[in-house]
Amino acid sequence: MSRIARMNIFEALRVSHETQRALSARLLASEAEGPERQQIFLDLKAELLAHETAEERCLYVPLFEHDVTVDASRHAIAEHHEMDEMVEDLEELVGDSVQWMAGARKLCAKVEHHLTEEENKFFQQAGKVLTEAQKLALAKEYEAEFLTLRVKETKLA
Repeated sequence: MSRIARMNIFEALRVSHETQRALSARLLASEAEGPERQQIFLDLKAELLAHETAEERCLYVPLFEHDVTVDASRHAIAEHHEMDEMVEDLEELVGDSVQWMAGARKLCAKVEHHLTEEENKFFQQAGKVLTEAQKLALAKEYEAEFLTLRVKETKLA
């Protein structure tokens, strides 16, 4: 049985949100010289990319049809782009440098800001314009898209 067989889109998205939070915490707690820092970063990068893309395709695009959620959708997509740029900046730095850790803290803070904003503000707006059937259908679409992308991102990492 699917991990989100009975979840709605918001519950399904929270599964990845919790993974992102856990990976962010592990990354910030990792040792500069430790072998796991790079792997944690790669895991966070893959999780973020798969989640963002699946979320944009399976939630934000359908929400562009509703005037009340257009601005919030644009804002969320812009934040995804900012996080992507932060990841790219980190890839150009050495993982044990002071600059790298400062960038990692900035990225993790942005991730937390974005997730909190989605969960406490955006999900409520979106929940008002989507039917219960749409919420369930979008969860299934999201899961399929996310899993496909996550496997792809993991292979590229």
